Amino acid sequence: MRMLFLVFGLLVIFPMMLHPEVYRMRIDGPIETITEEYVVDSFNKIKDLSKSNAKLVIIEIDTPGGFSSSMRTIIKEMLGSPVPVCVFVSPRGSQSASAGFFIMMAADIACMAPGTNTGAAHPVSITGGDFDKTMKEKVTNDSVAYIKSLAKNRNRNLDLAEKAVSESKSYPAEECLKDNLIEYMAQDIEDLLAQLEGKTITMVNGKSVTLALKSERIKNLDMSARQKFLKTITNPTLALILVLFALAGLYIEFTHPGLIIPGVVGGICLLLAFLAFQVLPINYVGLGLILLSVGFFIAEIKVQGFGILGIGGIISFILGSMMLINAPIPEMRPSMTTIIAFAIMFAFVFLFLTYKVLEAMKRRTPTGQEGLVGEKGMAKSIINKAEGKVFVHGEWWNAVSYGEEEIPEGTAVTIVSVDGFLLKVKQAS
Repeated sequence: MRMLFLVFGLLVIFPMMLHPEVYRMRIDGPIETITEEYVVDSFNKIKDLSKSNAKLVIIEIDTPGGFSSSMRTIIKEMLGSPVPVCVFVSPRGSQSASAGFFIMMAADIACMAPGTNTGAAHPVSITGGDFDKTMKEKVTNDSVAYIKSLAKNRNRNLDLAEKAVSESKSYPAEECLKDNLIEYMAQDIEDLLAQLEGKTITMVNGKSVTLALKSERIKNLDMSARQKFLKTITNPTLALILVLFALAGLYIEFTHPGLIIPGVVGGICLLLAFLAFQVLPINYVGLGLILLSVGFFIAEIKVQGFGILGIGGIISFILGSMMLINAPIPEMRPSMTTIIAFAIMFAFVFLFLTYKVLEAMKRRTPTGQEGLVGEKGMAKSIINKAEGKVFVHGEWWNAVSYGEEEIPEGTAVTIVSVDGFLLKVKQAS
């Protein structure tokens, strides 16, 4: 029996252990600190397993770009990889723009799926604005030198690589393959591996590796649960919504103590928002403007500012939301659709409140002595300029005639004015 197990291990398990392994990562969305951490952790795992049969690392990518600091850290990990690294822009319709273009140029193997594009790598300010002239030249020249260095190490088209940075040129996959900006174009990973079979790759350290991938096992290196959670809550639009829900929940709880649920939800949202702010590049002037807008909204409710405070709050909210996150690309800022939707909602609420205030001001006072003016009653005695009695609102009142005429008993009267506890009345029309 033992011999059978030994034979089984030699014939089945041992050959499986010797299969070459292809490690696969996936970069989706903007390149920021969470993506950077994920790639660094993944390469650390690969280095720990470098004595095994790891033969190739494939990074599938679909990104509009991101932070230069995170991009450079990822590239350093790629250049220090013990096995060749292939960056594959996939699936169809994907892009590898801006920082993603640099990452692709740093790879030992660059591949794109049909219908994808890359380039548009001109550096932009972290705030989304523009640099002054001197700083713009410095940053652009540094980026051009960096991309030329990466492209030269891989014997790729220096001219196209430089134009992608200096002129924000973008190229489709077919053009990249034709003009030697990439080495391969593949439909999917299986197609890519088939094309790489038997190819010799020279890595940046001068080491040559011949790829034999026929019996490869693809091992996915996924984000950890923590990284997935952080990636979710650091979505800029979600971070903005968390702030708004936190402020709304806490305001309801403070103004209506004992409801509990709004306070609990608001507190959780606030902590999650602070966690997101630790990762996102927050502009605290923008956050201050959002808090100021909330103050304006509360003041509008409390002091009835006739819409002026509400309008100020809406303007402050829109400006603060647009400034909240310092990001180099639109995908890393809160969605304008969400900002406008919340602004319209606030505008509707405060226009409604303003309308109700103005309506209340026009409405006749329904209670107290002022509420008697315009009411109808019944003369319970003869009413003249000196004396009389009327019955109104279930009460007897002293009354005098408003005009010169005398009002007979039993006549319906209208109250014209109130002077203390004396009513001035006239015959009802």
